[in-house]
Amino acid sequence: MRVLLGYFRENWIASLIITYFIFSALLKLISDIDVCIPCIWKSLFDVHCPGCGLTTAFIALLRLDVRAAYEANFMIFIILPAVIFFVVRDFYTFYLKQIQTK
Repeated sequence: MRVLLGYFRENWIASLIITYFIFSALLKLISDIDVCIPCIWKSLFDVHCPGCGLTTAFIALLRLDVRAAYEANFMIFIILPAVIFFVVRDFYTFYLKQIQTK
């Protein structure tokens, strides 16, 4: 647990962003309250960017609705595993560094 807290402390910006994203997705899933940050590209130019619909797709995956996730944005099936892979790899590197310093 101490290593995990140290990891969050060292990567506090990424931790805040991920925590906000998960919190806003769960809030929308549970109570239909939308506190997600709107897409700046869509707000300014009224054009969908490649990232539009990722939050909707993530919420659909939380509901285990794969078809709705694919329809919202198929990139979720590339981005989510990549993010999980890089976070786990970074945490493992941090963990090895903590063990070596002791």
